Amino acid sequence: MKDTIKEIPLGELHPFPDHPFGVRDDEAMAQTVESIKEYGVLVPAIARPRENGGYEIIAGHRRKHACEIAGLKTMPVIVRDIDRNTATIVMVDSNLQRENILPSERAKAYKMKLEAIKRQGARTDLTNGTKSIQKVADEAGESRTQVQRYIRLNELQPELQHLVDEGKIGMTPAVEISYLKPDEQKMLIETIDSEQATPSFSQAQRMRRLSQEGK
Repeated sequence: MKDTIKEIPLGELHPFPDHPFGVRDDEAMAQTVESIKEYGVLVPAIARPRENGGYEIIAGHRRKHACEIAGLKTMPVIVRDIDRNTATIVMVDSNLQRENILPSERAKAYKMKLEAIKRQGARTDLTNGTKSIQKVADEAGESRTQVQRYIRLNELQPELQHLVDEGKIGMTPAVEISYLKPDEQKMLIETIDSEQATPSFSQAQRMRRLSQEGK
């Protein structure tokens, strides 16, 4: 089926549900706005029709925001009639090429893609968990272990995810902390706040061990 490019009013373009990548008003956004003002949108967005009208953006959330700032009323969009799982995979893959992706964004994206791949293969491959993670890893140019580490970050409380994004907690201690129960994580957040210090890898390992022992 041939892709069709349409000029679609910005008001008819809706964000992808649970879109994991933030749209930030940073220097890169300012450059995108200037480029759009001068040359227009050079690369069309990708969207799919919504059941209740309008379109769901698969790739192009930042471009849409830049168009709004630049004062445009419409933008070029490639419309693809694809299912949610395929759309999720395309959405994640098109955004992972960007620089400056936060660890929490990558964590959520990998998890979304993994779940979409599992749903696609659910009827044909009952042992697809390992294969699915390997597929996510291969397509992202990461090791399977690293992808599994990122996915663990989804188990962190939002305040702890934020500290990882800021580089105040390293990846390896963060993975250990992710195994703490939510109330234990909340206690840790209070301690970090009062002590103005974050746990080292060995401290995080010890916390995980104590948690498992019920201490």
